[in-house]
Amino acid sequence: MSNSLMQKLEILSGAAKYDVSCSSSGSNRGNKGKGIGNSVAAGICHSFTDDGRCISLLKVLFTNYCIYDCAYCINRRSNDIPRAAFTVDELIDLTINFYRRNYIEGLFLSSGVINNPDYTMERLTRIAKELRIKHRFNGYIHLKAIPHASEALINEAGLYADRMSVNIEIPTEPELKRLAPEKDFNGVLEPMSLIKNRIIENQDERKRYRGVPLFTPGGQSTQLIIGATPESDLQILKLASGLYQDQKLKRVYYSGYLPVNLRDQRLPALKEPPLVRENRLYQSDWLMRYYYFKADEIVNEKHPDLDLEIDPKLSYALRNPHLFPIDINRADYEMILRVPGIGVKSALLIINARKYRRLNMEHLKKIGVVLKRAKYFITCNELPAHQKEFYPEIIRQQILAKHTTSRSKTIQGIQLSLFDNNLSLPNP
Repeated sequence: MSNSLMQKLEILSGAAKYDVSCSSSGSNRGNKGKGIGNSVAAGICHSFTDDGRCISLLKVLFTNYCIYDCAYCINRRSNDIPRAAFTVDELIDLTINFYRRNYIEGLFLSSGVINNPDYTMERLTRIAKELRIKHRFNGYIHLKAIPHASEALINEAGLYADRMSVNIEIPTEPELKRLAPEKDFNGVLEPMSLIKNRIIENQDERKRYRGVPLFTPGGQSTQLIIGATPESDLQILKLASGLYQDQKLKRVYYSGYLPVNLRDQRLPALKEPPLVRENRLYQSDWLMRYYYFKADEIVNEKHPDLDLEIDPKLSYALRNPHLFPIDINRADYEMILRVPGIGVKSALLIINARKYRRLNMEHLKKIGVVLKRAKYFITCNELPAHQKEFYPEIIRQQILAKHTTSRSKTIQGIQLSLFDNNLSLPNP
């Protein structure tokens, strides 16, 4: 690899780290023996598959030159930073050579916008097309759809990508216009709707006709920046819920704002990204996607922001004492899912196991229920209903105290282990 190409790679792979919306494709693109690689329904970009494999991709920008001047972006045109741009052939060669050396299993490709959206989108599409057709590359490809790019280019890109994404970035349009005056929600929602409709049409066509090419089989995703603007968690989760329902997104990613442009007065004076809040949003997102929660059950007008001390499921249970405790031998599946300490797998096992016997604490422990949390919210044979009074604050304090004690014991155990090791060392 030449020095100039290595410099480009260093600059553009480093610039891509701020985009978190990359993960498993959920698609299968099999190799029929005439090409290289396979895309399987498994994690990508340093995620782990069910069998423990860690697999990764080349995550890179086509260029970090950009015509836009977004306040929150390190690559905005007014920043004095090292700039670089690949050629189409350079990026194709990098992908193929990295794959052949077993460095990667796919490509995550985004870009700053150069000249105009169509100019940039055409180059991203050409890279994916040549990889698929000329080099017969069957590995994973995730492409960014550039807002305001033509419908024809986005349609063509979807024929070669496993997943596409269009980033909203800022959760409300007034704040987006304040921080990125050249952007608007419509520019993001239009390509989202286009991709969604094409996916639905493609699925229908493939049921009726053989040989219809796949169109973005892994669906689409988006990213929201958290903490750069004053939106509440209620606003953020309502937006995410609407995107899941209306645009059929596979994932919404939440990225804690990184203070990269410290002199811009439009941005908050944060010293570090709000990682705990980011984590709580991901937990809430999980509840909406897999636990049948609605956004206004997790947060509401009275409690517009997530509790940073406890997870959103526990917070929901403590704010709704009239629903608990539930009888684990009679409650329906969705209600069991709302009990802190019970996951999807455990809830299914409970539903199946109670067909044959009434469950007790020992059964629940074997099933995998976290009883130190769940015991406050359930009854069973050996766990009768507590007195009618349900004291959320007392339960909260007890759970937090146990968590703190457990963490303290772990740290002490590590310290003692290190100390014992030091004692056993021979004298020099």
